[in-house]
Amino acid sequence: MAISNAQTAATSAPATSQSSPLVMRIIGAVALAHLINDLIQAVLPSIYPMLKASYGLSFTQIGLITLTFQLTASLLQPWVGYHTDRHPKPWLLPAGTVCTLIGILMMSVVGSFPMILLAAGLIGVGSSTFHPEASRVARLASGGRFGLAQSTFQVGGNAGSAFGPLLAAAIIIPYGQGNVAWFGLFALFALFVLYRISRWYANHLNLFKLKQGQAATHGLSKGRVISALVVLGLLVFSKYFYMASLTSYFTFYLIEKFDLSVASSQLHLFLFLGAVAAGTFFGGPIGDKIGRKAVIWFSILGVAPFTLLLPHVDLFWTSVLSVVIGFILASAFSAIVVYAQELVPGNVGMIAGVFFGLMFGFGGIGAALLGHLADIHGIEYVYFLCSFLPLLGVLAIFLPRTKKA
Repeated sequence: MAISNAQTAATSAPATSQSSPLVMRIIGAVALAHLINDLIQAVLPSIYPMLKASYGLSFTQIGLITLTFQLTASLLQPWVGYHTDRHPKPWLLPAGTVCTLIGILMMSVVGSFPMILLAAGLIGVGSSTFHPEASRVARLASGGRFGLAQSTFQVGGNAGSAFGPLLAAAIIIPYGQGNVAWFGLFALFALFVLYRISRWYANHLNLFKLKQGQAATHGLSKGRVISALVVLGLLVFSKYFYMASLTSYFTFYLIEKFDLSVASSQLHLFLFLGAVAAGTFFGGPIGDKIGRKAVIWFSILGVAPFTLLLPHVDLFWTSVLSVVIGFILASAFSAIVVYAQELVPGNVGMIAGVFFGLMFGFGGIGAALLGHLADIHGIEYVYFLCSFLPLLGVLAIFLPRTKKA
């Protein structure tokens, strides 16, 4: 009986790929929900200058807000993914958005630094329950085009991150903190979208169970797989420590170095985040065609010359370089997630949770440390120091091929 079950599991994997077509409406809906989720998250760093002025916060306290959000968004994700790989929970998708809704409404009315931290933490909890399950749904609907599905899902989030600062500049900055509550309407719409997605997911749990039978075909030893995952973790570290310097402090850098207004600095942040969205979209399909390792190489090490130049140029070239850096650096994440899922098949949610968790965790720790450095040495020093981080991309040489044995 055990042999029969094993044979059934072994033969079900290829059958699954044959019987699960590409469902773009589901991938598109998940990407839309990701857009809204990350748009709401992007409100937080977008209102940092306003919060700093209103409450007399230091750069260290600004970093602690980011750290609180990123830790709640990161620490829960691997555990959510690990549990739902074995016990899928479609209802977690809308449930997480309820936390986000409560957090964003709190952010509109809080009047003290500890309450700001609590509101940021609730937004992070909503994110941590969203990403692993939503990433799995995108993969289930991929029809085998995993890079396309992951990058489409991810580009939704990046687009939300790009539009967040623009909407914050239009809705919140001119009129005050209370207008943060308008973003609760986006959360309500996301709640409706995710409820519909959760119903599709619940009706396709049989497909989920079939995919659980997939076995590794890369022929790598357990030690080789672990070392490859460690290298991927270090690459995510270099990428998101650098990204933290731009997403959390780019507006302050532009205001201090080039004497820009808050609104003008938000426009430059939008250009950077828009480039991140574009790079994310192209990274996944290109990885499907030329290999994920090549995309990872190009994305992280290839961006180093531009990051090294950034602290030494004028406003025009700062704008140009930030767009180039955002586009190149963002192309790696979809490739990293799908590459890791190929290393450890059958653990889609856990791997997505780990790498989204690392993304948020490293981003939060980076924001806190860089904020402290900015208080001591100045914001321009932070950008000089961070410019060397992408050189860690040379570690990609240690990634093995995952071509099927």
